[in-house]
Amino acid sequence: MTQTQRLFLLVLAAAVFAGMVIVTHNVFTAPFPGLNDFMSRWEGARSFWVDGLNPYGDTASLNIQQRIYGRAVIEGEDPGYFAYPAYTLLLVWPLVYLPYAWASAIWMVVLAASVIVTLFLLFDLFHWKPSPPLLALLILWSLLMYFSARGFILGQPGMLVAALEILSVWALVKRRDGLAAVALALSTIKPQMGFLIVPLLLVWGLYTRRWRFVVGFAAVMAGLLLVSFILVPTWVGDWLAQLGLYPSYTALGSPVWIVTQYYLGLGDAAEWVTAGGLLAALLWAWYSVIIRQRMERFLWAVALTLTVTHLIAPRTATPHYVVFLLPLVFYLRQMSRIRRGGRWVVLALLALLIIPWLHFVATVAGEFEHPTVYLPVPFGLLVLLWLTRRWWWERAG
Repeated sequence: MTQTQRLFLLVLAAAVFAGMVIVTHNVFTAPFPGLNDFMSRWEGARSFWVDGLNPYGDTASLNIQQRIYGRAVIEGEDPGYFAYPAYTLLLVWPLVYLPYAWASAIWMVVLAASVIVTLFLLFDLFHWKPSPPLLALLILWSLLMYFSARGFILGQPGMLVAALEILSVWALVKRRDGLAAVALALSTIKPQMGFLIVPLLLVWGLYTRRWRFVVGFAAVMAGLLLVSFILVPTWVGDWLAQLGLYPSYTALGSPVWIVTQYYLGLGDAAEWVTAGGLLAALLWAWYSVIIRQRMERFLWAVALTLTVTHLIAPRTATPHYVVFLLPLVFYLRQMSRIRRGGRWVVLALLALLIIPWLHFVATVAGEFEHPTVYLPVPFGLLVLLWLTRRWWWERAG
């Protein structure tokens, strides 16, 4: 590709992005203000950059609540705390000087772009070139499926984190270690989504002597932390204090918690034993990839790690499940290889699109998802990953 062609594509992409932002602003974010998960980060960052406030402080929290509720929060409501690492201020900084309708429109388009880019990275990772009609359907499905659509409505940063995690995996497979390091470091704005995949990739990087990746990650994280302490010297304690308040206004824990405690009433011990069993199985997968250097199992171990993460993390959200595009695209790719595979892929996409929406509509209570909405995908993928592990070992590379 010539330099002129690259420039043309860059200009075209910028024009499409700008057009989508204008449409999103005029159709969605201006007439229907929302994206509350983004609002908490945006107003916290705006309070810091514009008003000079501690984003974790009471005044900044009140500013967030005024934006969301038009008043201070009352007992039982989500207080909308900033509640993210301080380097999130850098991520949101370019948008805080815009009116919220424009800032949220840009954010929504960024999230949509991240989903589409993730899809194409996975096509490349699994060596899949869908036909143009199937490609169009896959893109529509990735944007309209329940987990993505809910993420757009909330402006959930976890969707961007999922994209960064998958970008890091793709970059490692393609030996673009600097890109992998930066993407993985930035993905830590939501630590509960990466508390297993980050150590897996770093330990794997150490054992395989991918020094550029390991050192690059350490350097980027050191830079992010240094800037954070310069901006908000007390941020670690302030952040942990807000995280400590989280159980006071959230009703649900992890999917394992939902099963063992919410439904079965078995108490903490049952949850810990179940989580421990899942971690033991995961450590075996890590051992085979890291110590035994069974590299054909790498992507399977990654998929299993992401699944266990969202089964046992203290709190997850259904938009985080966008990260499951990784195993889902693998299985769709496998399905496309069988006789009349295209038809089966179309049927699978329709089922994956319709069933979660029907589940949500049939069980929703007011503004809240029913606990069962959290269960089918991660538990289903856990079983599927185990039963089809040899598919991954033989065909994922």
